[in-house]
Amino acid sequence: MAAQHEPAEADADGAAFAGLPPANTKRWVVSRKAQVVRAVEDGTITLEQACERYSLSHEEFSNWRELIKVHGTRALRATRIQDYRRASRRHGGA
Repeated sequence: MAAQHEPAEADADGAAFAGLPPANTKRWVVSRKAQVVRAVEDGTITLEQACERYSLSHEEFSNWRELIKVHGTRALRATRIQDYRRASRRHGGA
C-alpha cells in the first residue's frame, strides 16, 4: 500500500513551490489559476498554503475549482467568469 503524500513545507528557497506561480502574482491568467488548483488537488500544497501564499480567500479558490470541474479551465478567463456563473445558476449549479 502506497504511503499518503503529505504536502511539503517550503524551505527557505521555496523548493516545495517549484513549478507554481510566484507568491507575488498579481495577474491571474488561466494557466496560473489552473496550476494552483492542480497543486492543491494533487497534494503538492495544502489549501491553506495556497490561500496564504497567493492571498486568496477560500471562496475564490473554491470558485476556481468549481469552474474547472463544471466548465473546464477556459471558464477561468476573467472575461468569461460571469457568463459561466450565470449559466451555472440557471442550471442549478454553484
